[in-house]
Amino acid sequence: MSSNPDFSDSFQQALSASRLPKEQASSLPADCYHSENILQQETEALFRRHWLGLGRADRFNQPGQYETIEIAGVPVLLISDRQGKLHAFNNACRHRGARLLDGEGKCRTLRCPFHGWVYNTDGQCAAATHMEESLNFDKSQLSLIEFALEIHAGFIFVCFAPEPPDFKAHIGDFDQFHSPWPLADLVSKRRQSFEVACNWKLFLDVFNEYYHLQYVHPDSINGLYLKPDPGDATTGNYTTQFGETEGTGGLLESQQQYALPNIPGLQGRATRGTRYTWVFPNMAFAASKDAMWIYEAYPLSAQRCIAYQTLCFPQNAIALTDFDARVQYYYERFDAAVAEDGIALENQQKGLASPYSEPGPFSPSMEPSVADFTHWYAEQMMSG
Repeated sequence: MSSNPDFSDSFQQALSASRLPKEQASSLPADCYHSENILQQETEALFRRHWLGLGRADRFNQPGQYETIEIAGVPVLLISDRQGKLHAFNNACRHRGARLLDGEGKCRTLRCPFHGWVYNTDGQCAAATHMEESLNFDKSQLSLIEFALEIHAGFIFVCFAPEPPDFKAHIGDFDQFHSPWPLADLVSKRRQSFEVACNWKLFLDVFNEYYHLQYVHPDSINGLYLKPDPGDATTGNYTTQFGETEGTGGLLESQQQYALPNIPGLQGRATRGTRYTWVFPNMAFAASKDAMWIYEAYPLSAQRCIAYQTLCFPQNAIALTDFDARVQYYYERFDAAVAEDGIALENQQKGLASPYSEPGPFSPSMEPSVADFTHWYAEQMMSG
C-alpha cells in the first residue's frame, strides 16, 4: 500500500478506509475539509499534477478574448490568439513577474503595466524597451510560460505539470457515457462566480449526490428527481450517474411549463433524465434533456472556495423568439438551488471543524459519485 511520509499513521489509516468498496468505505477525515496543511498537500498532489476542468471553450470565440483566474495559487491567463487558438499562460511578465491582466475582456496585445513589456496573444514577447545593454538578451526566449491545454467535448482542460499525464488516460471512457448528448455543440449563455464558506470538495460533493435533495431542496427541485440508477463503472479520472426526472431538472417544480425543447438527437432514456458527471478533481456537470449546467470549484482557503457556474443550451432553443424570456426561469432555478446548497454547505463546514468529527459511511445508491471521488482522492494523496 502506498504511503505519504508527510501524513501521520492515523491520518493515513483513515484515508485507507476511504479506498474500500462503496458499501464499506468511509468519508474523508475531517482534517481534509479544514486543515491548511492538507490544502497545501492537495495543491501539490491534485492541482499541480492533474488535468483541471476550466469550463467551456466557446466563451473564447473571438481573437484576443481573455479571462484570468487564480487556481490554487497559480495566476492563469486564458486567451485566444489571432488564429483563434486558445492558450493558457502563467499570468506574469517574464521580466520581473508583474501580473499582466485582471478580470476578462479583449485585447490585441498584452502590455505589462509595470515596465511596458509587450506580448502577442500567442505569448511571444513582441517588445521590451531599454534592454539594449543587457548581455545576450533575446526576446524570442522570453515568451510567456505556457501550460498544457486540451479541449474535449467543448470543455477546457489545463495541466500545470511540466510533463502532463496522458490526457486520453485521464478522460478514459468519458465519450461512451456521454455520446447521446452533443456536448461540444451546446452554447454557453451565462457564467457567474460566487464564494462559499466551505471547502472546495464539499461544494462538488453536494452537486454529485441525490441524498440531500429531500432535505435541502424539499420545495424547489426534490420532487423532480426519481431514484437514480446505480453509479456507472468508469475508466479514467471521473465518475458519472444517471437518473430519471419528472420533467426537466433545469427548472423549478413550479415552473415546468417554461421548459425549452429537447436537445436535438436525444433518444430513449436520455430524454427522460439527467447524467451527473464529476471530472476529477474540480469540475462537475449535468447533461439533461434540454440544457447542461457546469460547476468548477477552486480553493481560496481550506474553509472557503470560489465556484463558477455555466449554463449551456442547444442552438435550436437559443433561436426561439421567446428564448430570452424562458431562459430566465432556468437562471431562477439555479440561483435558488445554489442559495439552498450554500446554507447547507456552510453548516456542514462548521460541523466538520469540530475536533471530534469522524468519517461516516456512504449510501451506495445515493452517494456513489462522492464515494468514487473519495477513493480517487485518497489514492492521490497517499501516493505523495
